[in-house]
Amino acid sequence: MSEPDGRTWRDQRQQAVRAHADADARRRATEQAEAAKLVAWFLAEANRRGLRTTRLVARGYDGRGRYRTRLTGWYVDRAETRAVDVDGRFHLLTVPGGLRARLFGVDPEPSPAPLVVGAGGRDGESIPLRTLLTRLLDDVTGEPDPTTRPAAPRG
Repeated sequence: MSEPDGRTWRDQRQQAVRAHADADARRRATEQAEAAKLVAWFLAEANRRGLRTTRLVARGYDGRGRYRTRLTGWYVDRAETRAVDVDGRFHLLTVPGGLRARLFGVDPEPSPAPLVVGAGGRDGESIPLRTLLTRLLDDVTGEPDPTTRPAAPRG
């Protein structure tokens, strides 16, 4: 293969990789926008129903330590590792931990909410964010009443 042919092939390959990365970034941005709408719907519905908030606690990566946060909101999953705060931000509540975290607490940064919680995880268990948020509202307030409850937005 001559040098110009090799260069052309490399250029085409780099262009294909860039196009793939751009398409993936657009897909992630679309999913994050849809998930943000779901979280906003949940926040409005939780406030409308007077859903009680709780002081959120983070867990260490190893699962053993529990660390205070300044966050107030609602745990989204039963493991209490994901939450929505009262400002409508989604948080992963797992942190490095350690003595400093034990003494002073932690401030987990908000992250984009996923449309499917647990997707790509090793245990193979995943659940749509819409299901978790709807279940949280229904578990706390009793049986759902489709005539009075606005439906979660469809993506």
